[in-house]
Order: sequence, then C-alpha cells, then structure tokens
Amino acid sequence: MDRMDDRNEPVSPAWELLLPAASAPARTRGRSLQAALREAVRSGRLAPGTRLPSSRDLAADLGVSRGLITEAYEQLTAEGYLRSGRGAGTWVGSAVRAARTRAHDLAPRSRGARADFVPGTPDLSLFPRSAWAAAQRAVLAELPHQELGYPDPRGLPRLRTALAGLLARRRGVVADPERIVVVSGVAQATTLLGFALHARGVRTVGVEDPGSPQHDALYASAGVTAVPLPVDGEGIALEPLRASGVRAVVTTPAHQFPTGIAYSARRRAELLDWARSVDGIVLEDDYDGDFRYDRAPVGALQGLDPDRVAYTGSVSKSLAPGLRLGWLLVPESWAEELVERKRTMDLGHPALDQALFARFLERGDYDRQLRRCQRAYRERRDALTAALDEHFPGSRVSGIAAGLHVIATLPERYGPEDRFLARVTAAGVAVRPLSAYAHPRPAQEETDGPKRIRLVLGYAHVPPARIHEGIRLMAEAATR
Repeated sequence: MDRMDDRNEPVSPAWELLLPAASAPARTRGRSLQAALREAVRSGRLAPGTRLPSSRDLAADLGVSRGLITEAYEQLTAEGYLRSGRGAGTWVGSAVRAARTRAHDLAPRSRGARADFVPGTPDLSLFPRSAWAAAQRAVLAELPHQELGYPDPRGLPRLRTALAGLLARRRGVVADPERIVVVSGVAQATTLLGFALHARGVRTVGVEDPGSPQHDALYASAGVTAVPLPVDGEGIALEPLRASGVRAVVTTPAHQFPTGIAYSARRRAELLDWARSVDGIVLEDDYDGDFRYDRAPVGALQGLDPDRVAYTGSVSKSLAPGLRLGWLLVPESWAEELVERKRTMDLGHPALDQALFARFLERGDYDRQLRRCQRAYRERRDALTAALDEHFPGSRVSGIAAGLHVIATLPERYGPEDRFLARVTAAGVAVRPLSAYAHPRPAQEETDGPKRIRLVLGYAHVPPARIHEGIRLMAEAATR
C-alpha cells in the first residue's frame, strides 16, 4: 500500500527504486540517485503525474542527506522530468513520453547533459500557470461565439491594441495597432519578411556575424541569401554594410546576439542613415529587450524611424517558446502585403490564444511576469559570474548587463578550444563557443597563434545551485 502524505494523498514508493543508488560510494551517490530517478521516469516505473515524497521524507527513507535529494529534484526539474510548485510538492512531469518518442522529436534540446549552458531557453518552471489558467477560464466564459471564427489575419483588434500599448510603454516603439501582425513567433515573422523581400526583387539580406544561425535558413526558405556582416564594439560595422550592396539588414540592437553589446547611439543613427540612402529596410529582432539588470533599458531602434524599421518580438523568453506567440510591426508601406501573406500562410493566429494573451496584458499579469523573471534571472547571472570567478580565475565576462546569457573569455591555459570542448562534452556539460555563431571564413582570414576560448553561457534555465555545480564540472574536466 502507498504511504499517505500530510495531505492524506498517496505518494509514490519511489525510495524502493532508489535503494541501490543510495548505497553507492559517497563520492558518486548524488549522481547515482539522479540517474536512477531519471531512469525510473524514462522507463515508466514512475508514471507522469505521480507525486513524489518530500525531500525530507525521501532522504529519511534512503538514509542519505536531504541535500542530495533536494539537488536531485532540482536537477530533474530543470531537465523536465519533474515539476514542482511552491507548497504543492514534486511530481513526475511528461518527460517519459518525450523519451519514448524522441526519435521523432525535433525540438532543440541538450538531452542527457549533467549541466546545460546552451543559450536560448528561459526557465519554463517560471511559467505563470495559475494566472494563465485563470485568464483562460475567463476568456472561455466571456468570448462571443462569433470570435471563434476565422480571425483577422493581422490578429484580434483587442490584442493588437494591448500590444501597441505594451510596446510603446516598455520599448519606446511607435506602435500603430493597424500595422501590427500577430504571428507564431519571430521565426514566422522572419519568413514573412523574407517572402516580402523576395517579391520586391531583393535576393540578399545582411545578417550580423556572429549572429543567430536561424536567420540564414529562414531567409533561404524564402529564396533570399544571407550575407554575413561583421559586428564591432558599437554594432554592425558600417563600411562592410555599405560595400555589401544589400538593401535589407537583420539586427539585434538592444542586446546583440550573441556578443551582448547594445548598439551605440551613433551606430543606430548611422544604420538608419544607410537605410534611407539605399531605400532599404532594417529588420529589428528584439529577442530579449525586456531583460535589463545593470543599465537603463535601451529603446527599440524602430522608435527612431518607423518607416525604415520592421520590428519583431515574442513571448518565447518571457513566457514560453511553446506558446508560439509573437508580433511583427511593419512600416505602413509594407503592411498590406505582409497581412495578405499572413492570410495565405495560415489564415491567422488562433483566436482563443490571442484573446487569452490580450486579457493577460490588460490585467497587468504580463508585467508581473516580466518582473518575476527579471529578479530570477539577475540572481542566476550573479551566480554564474561568481562561479566563473571561483572556478576559472582570470576569466573575463562580458554582456552581463542584460539578456539571458554571458560571454566568458577563459585564460589561454585552458586551450586550445577543440580540446577544451571535447573534455567538457565528455564530462556531460553542454556548452557553445562563440565561434559556433560565426560564419565560416576563408582560410586566409584565419589568424595564427593561440586563440582564447570564448563561451556563450546561457543561465536563465539553470537554477543557481546547478549553475555552480555545472561550472565546477566544467573546470574539473578542463584541468584533467
């Protein structure tokens, strides 16, 4: 019979599955417990929805320290095997289903990593489930029947109005609801822009180098070739941009990905001057513009010239990428064409999702979520910089004033880069070097001599305790 917890609810006899791991040598006991619990979820011995014992009870049953159980729960929660809520206990999530079907799962993940610092993912456990569920119930109760029909391809007027207010208030955007198109994320916005460029006879688009790898493939799908343009300390370099002959360029000016710089005021003005001189357009990806820690928010470039900038963003970092919800704000001369392309692509974004998010914005829930995330991510950034100071003395960290990742430049003694990456990967640490985000260069452009290792370390999805442990593992692997 299952034991009853303090709420008179049955809890899983999970300790029976973990007894062999609890008997492992002290040095490996924590990893053994995590592996055994992970395998129990994967195999289905612990089914989705199963409630686990409290860390105190499980530690007592296994005869181990409570800290080992707490660490195991935190790690498997971060990996998605478990879920937890304040005062609600710890439960088995849906990872067992994902593990059984992973051969068909194309979602980007770092499976099996003991520590995952790959950037691009927020902490999905921060998703405001209660507030979202309340908004969903309210919308289902109040939404008129006719609004469940085919929506305006631009998006529900209610949501576009709420988004216009949000973007004007938080990002300094000149936001006309009539020029906002609700999309299924920045990827769809990019594809729409690519098709519009191609229809106007534009066959090349400038992209930041280093920059987001997804831009190349998304524009290629629309028949537009990406031209890499170097980024310097102020933003995209102007001379290579002028010499390239492109008339469209993709930028991340508030927090350049991945270097972390904010475009200087001078470079912003020069970029807009260039766009006017070639009758071109700047495509602004404001992928994490709301997350600022040590400096005042940098307003969107679009606010300086709404007729020369197409602006896009999403809730992928603030809520969850799985919602597939974003926005595209285009110059007036582009609006009709983009709306028609959105219509033919999918007949508009789901109306129920739009109404739900509109209510979430109107009631201030989204602002509260941003404040909550900002507090959590600042704490994690501080934990990461402290761990790097402790375990990689002499390293330099940049791009820390904003965003969800940092650039860590390690001392030369840890090189060369390929050996370092091989060692940390073998140790189970998932990490990406800055070089992974740069376009390939001809051999004659390669410089001689040792190169310092520069890592792009994402921290938003990693609890502080796991950040410290992951950096320690990386340091141990690098010095073997």
